Amino acid sequence: MKTKRQIQKEATRKLILDAAYQVYANEGFSATTNQIAKAANVSHGTIFVHFPTVDNLIICLLERFGSEINEHLHLLSEKDESLETFLAAHINVLICYEDFYKRLISEINSLPQEAKYVFINIQSVVSLHLNQVIERDKEQKVIKEIPMHIIFNSWLGLIHYYLTNNYLFAAGSVLTDHKDELILNYIKLIRK
Repeated sequence: MKTKRQIQKEATRKLILDAAYQVYANEGFSATTNQIAKAANVSHGTIFVHFPTVDNLIICLLERFGSEINEHLHLLSEKDESLETFLAAHINVLICYEDFYKRLISEINSLPQEAKYVFINIQSVVSLHLNQVIERDKEQKVIKEIPMHIIFNSWLGLIHYYLTNNYLFAAGSVLTDHKDELILNYIKLIRK
């Protein structure tokens, strides 16, 4: 059983991570820990009680983001869900973090190496789950014989293109506004 102090510490850590999502989404990864502390309504020193370095904060944030994506996609890939359902679930989880993810993909090269590794791991997990769904469709002979890395990179490339060029497509959430169109046309590209 957790003590009251442990529960409070976990709540503060969550509060800091939630604030970091918003600050990084709005200001970019060059935002300061002072900005995050202010957004979380905690003292600046409290940030470093929970995260010894800025790099550690970013890595923990990315790991949490990756866990969220994995939770959503894992069950779908294990079930006999359709490709459409899987792709919709992927977009839905990205919609929840759209501004953060857009900032992440545009600034990934400026992040510490370990954060890049976490990002690569996130993409690998998505690829793994997508592969499970695609393999089922390949067994049913409804997917073209395209190498898996091309299938995955095409999907991510499409999403990333829309996110980084959202001003061309939508005033609000580009993923919300174009979700059905993205899924439908992507499937047309890979289906027989």
